[in-house]
Amino acid sequence: MKSLLSILVLNLGLGLSLNSFATGLATCDSGPEADWQSQETLKQQLTAKGWQVRRIKVDGGCYEAYALDEKGNRVEAYFDPKTLEFIPTEKKEGE
Repeated sequence: MKSLLSILVLNLGLGLSLNSFATGLATCDSGPEADWQSQETLKQQLTAKGWQVRRIKVDGGCYEAYALDEKGNRVEAYFDPKTLEFIPTEKKEGE
């Protein structure tokens, strides 16, 4: 019984730590989501620049947008959810 409890506690701890780990290239100190602008507002802003937005999701406290830019290039870009400012990233080696 003790080992079963230990396994459950370990799995819970791993699950919580993995959920808080950002998978992308950027991290934003964006505060509570109540202060964020909507993903739809970001989509409208990008569309006005000529982008074709495929998807926007939250990653690392940032909005991560998958789109085609005005030249038709595939883009994975990060934006601060409060200000919708572009967050520059460095590509990982090999990308």
